[in-house]
Amino acid sequence: MREISLDRLRTLVAIADHGSFAAAARLLNLAPPTVSLHIADLESRIGASLLTRQRGNVRPSAAGEMLVERARRLLAEVESTLDDVSRQVQGLAGRVRLGASTGAIAHLLPQAVARLRQGHPDIDVQISVLTSQDTLARLAQGKLDVGLVALPQAPVAGLSIRPWRRDPVMAFLPADWRAPARMTPAWLAARPLILNDASTRLSRQTSEWFAAGGHRPVPRIELNYNDAIKSLVAAGYGAALLPHEAGAPQPDPRMALRALRPALWRELGIAHRAGPAERATQHVLDALWEFKARG
Repeated sequence: MREISLDRLRTLVAIADHGSFAAAARLLNLAPPTVSLHIADLESRIGASLLTRQRGNVRPSAAGEMLVERARRLLAEVESTLDDVSRQVQGLAGRVRLGASTGAIAHLLPQAVARLRQGHPDIDVQISVLTSQDTLARLAQGKLDVGLVALPQAPVAGLSIRPWRRDPVMAFLPADWRAPARMTPAWLAARPLILNDASTRLSRQTSEWFAAGGHRPVPRIELNYNDAIKSLVAAGYGAALLPHEAGAPQPDPRMALRALRPALWRELGIAHRAGPAERATQHVLDALWEFKARG
């Protein structure tokens, strides 16, 4: 089945609007024979007459009226689509797919998105909650545009992975516990613990931190949602080891924060496909880099 060209539909609409082949030819900057060819081609494809002449005025037939009505909507949709694509190319709008862990989403990412919206309100950031490995895999497959990942990471062909933030991991304790100023593996290992599950790099880091002191504690519960962990800490259920970003909101007064001895850091990186990024993606990257920090 032959496709109907948008040029043919545009010619039909122009004739319907201006009442003559000659006027349509002038409007569309076409030769009159080309206008006649467009209509003949449409009528051949439809199998019916699309135009009638009445007192020197060319008007659509019944079939022509229906086609003109649908053609207007179709042409308007095409123009709107092209305008949307053009705005994305210019960085004025667009969709950027971002993968991040729950730790980054809880505090850091909302700040960056808020900053982005101040200058680029029409850029839509679609966020997926993923592990670092899933984020890198989807970036490599072209299913994501930007990723926030735990560091270090092995190089991935075709991806750029650069350090972004280095924030201290601290002990979050029920405020009514009698605790020293700095937390050691020995002191915490003897208390009930709420830790991230084994799929996260933070879990591996904390396990190594305890193991360096000769301890392998078994947590009361393992979760991946830091806000849920903090709620359990505030309720007195146990202690947790979590990153604490500079500028983060004040914790629940039922919790106390203590530094670790030896110190432990959560390092995050920004990953994206190597090479020049689309402008909308670059605006998201720029907003994220504004929150770069090191301990």
